[in-house]
Amino acid sequence: MPLTRPDALALMHEYTASEALRKHMYAVELAMRAMAARTSEDIEAWGLVGLLHDFDYERFPNAAHSATDEHPAEGVRILTGLGLPEASGRAILGHATYTGVARDTPMAKGLFAVDELCGFLVACALVRPSRSLIDLEVASVRKKLKDKAFARAVSRDDVVQGAAELGAPLEEHIAFVLGALRPHERQLGLGAP
Repeated sequence: MPLTRPDALALMHEYTASEALRKHMYAVELAMRAMAARTSEDIEAWGLVGLLHDFDYERFPNAAHSATDEHPAEGVRILTGLGLPEASGRAILGHATYTGVARDTPMAKGLFAVDELCGFLVACALVRPSRSLIDLEVASVRKKLKDKAFARAVSRDDVVQGAAELGAPLEEHIAFVLGALRPHERQLGLGAP
């Protein structure tokens, strides 16, 4: 039986205590759904991959960057046992470059391309007076990407490589993901209180 969004949401909440990490997974889900719609792919399948890609991160941290143990390998084992299709599992594995799993499907390329960027866009919004994505411009995001002290945990190389793997100019990719997240910023804890 296929994994449903309510099942995935319950699993994500069971494994993830951090509200910030939950919001990150929501953001990636939203971006993945938008990407799937743009390319006429399976919106539900892509959304589930976005929602679940980091669900195991807190329980199975992977400081050693093992390709086969802990995050994301352990999470994919759990998800496969619950009926997640192999292609979805490979996409989740591929979002962590250290796994060595090729991003050879549109879904895998999409997840890699939106993961770090979603985190970066939220970080950009949080330092604005409005705490909003609505007035965040692509030029501001590009400027912040050059500031290595800002949002240090975000891999700038992954952001750039993700757009390149999609075959999209970085500015267009940033604008697309911003457009996907803006209508849902309240769900992500952004915007005026």
